[in-house]
Amino acid sequence: MTRSTGTSTWIDASVTDLDSAKAFYSSLFGWEFEDMGEGFHHYHLIRNDGTLVGGLMDVSGMTCPDGEPLTAEWGVHLAVDDVDARAATATEHGATLLMPIDDIGSFGRTGTILDPTGALVGMWQARDLEGYEFTGDPGSPVWFELMTHEFDAASAFYTAVFDANLVPMGEPMEDDSFRYSTNGPAESASWGLCDASGVMPKEDTGWRVYFGVEASEAALAKVAELGGTVLDGPTDSPFGRIATIADPSGATFQISAMSEAVTEG
Repeated sequence: MTRSTGTSTWIDASVTDLDSAKAFYSSLFGWEFEDMGEGFHHYHLIRNDGTLVGGLMDVSGMTCPDGEPLTAEWGVHLAVDDVDARAATATEHGATLLMPIDDIGSFGRTGTILDPTGALVGMWQARDLEGYEFTGDPGSPVWFELMTHEFDAASAFYTAVFDANLVPMGEPMEDDSFRYSTNGPAESASWGLCDASGVMPKEDTGWRVYFGVEASEAALAKVAELGGTVLDGPTDSPFGRIATIADPSGATFQISAMSEAVTEG
């Protein structure tokens, strides 16, 4: 593997209506989909102007270990050197292995865990498929973050299991009212960890994916036209104009118009 352990390296969407999801995302981002066939349970690779973005899978009719039906959502996978060993370390530190570790053809080896704070995260040990391609272009993933009410526990877990190098962003507040760290210093950071206490209810926390767009207003208008919902924003930030979106099946993601970034003055 060339991506270091703990780097965000793959994303995929679990959807309950494959055709409507493909129509929504192809119209919003211009994505193209490649069906991997019956041998891969018709998992689809997503490409954005030819570059690899992630995957799309139909989970209709599938259930969680507790018998509850799987819901539509975006998932983040972090790179690991040895998925079996890292999964063992994760369980030692309070995680639950949700999906059995398995080979995905010659592409790589994967497993999915529920971390001790209740966040779902995948592990990817690359072979032929390293992961998505880093471009920063509109329609591509541009940032990832874990929103949590258990900042200290999450920090300890991802440091122990994924070798995270968590660097605080900005000066800490005297009352710890806002804490944000990045995995690596700013110029090489691969994802963020945010203390979401007081920001959002616990049931809304977890890993989030940001996709780049050319302009926020045009993207939001397109979302509405396609049957999606704007859940929050748009909000100005130094990293772009950001909004939280739910696709027609309820899977949530963020968009960021980086050209509309507002410098803090």
